[in-house]
Amino acid sequence: MDFEASTPDRQVPARDKTTGLPVWQVPVMDGDPSVKVAAKSLAVKIIAVDEPVVPPVPPALEALGLSMVPVVFEGLAVVPWINGSGDRVRLAYSYRASGLRGVVPSAGAAGAGKGKMPFNGE
Repeated sequence: MDFEASTPDRQVPARDKTTGLPVWQVPVMDGDPSVKVAAKSLAVKIIAVDEPVVPPVPPALEALGLSMVPVVFEGLAVVPWINGSGDRVRLAYSYRASGLRGVVPSAGAAGAGKGKMPFNGE
């Protein structure tokens, strides 16, 4: 968000310095139970004219009691950058995309086995 241009009643998205398009942040969570808590979530910045809309939970996943929405990020780029200064420097990453779309579980999703959920790309 552009905190200088926003008001309590109206939030204004930040603008991409290169394209001038709005920058929208989408929170993403990794559902793999083996992933450490600190690495489970991140934000993907989507540079697009319109605010991205996360699709609803597919009925096949809802029937399994899952509430996460699988998506594909279009034009995803991972940009490394140096975070910190002095002795506390570490490599960090920024995730940017041009859009997102939902993913439909394939017919075999219910019998996929522990930790595996097949999806088609459509």
